[in-house]
Amino acid sequence: MTVTAIDLVKEAKKTIKEVSVEQANEMIADGSTALDVREVAEHEAGHIPNSVHIARGVLEFQITDHEKFQDKDASIVIYCRSGGRSALAAVALEQLGYTNVCSMAGGYTLWSEKDQ
Repeated sequence: MTVTAIDLVKEAKKTIKEVSVEQANEMIADGSTALDVREVAEHEAGHIPNSVHIARGVLEFQITDHEKFQDKDASIVIYCRSGGRSALAAVALEQLGYTNVCSMAGGYTLWSEKDQ
């Protein structure tokens, strides 16, 4: 049986913590780090203030060397455009030993539609 990217995202969402935009905003206000896993051009077009950008394609290679992510128990709110890449990124970070990660449902698209 062939698995699609959508199938991978659905499976990821069964195992990760997913939070709403409102919950994500509260977590970030309380000190969680916002992690943008979109591509460079997407990030440059707009992003959550003070977020850290590491594109999904290089996440596993760069996250452990980044100064913001040395504490594997620190709270991380991951987002992408709509929630698929961030769900996959949450699984990857959990596999790397990060214990307090979540994916923002609806991604930057939904975040940018809400009154901030």
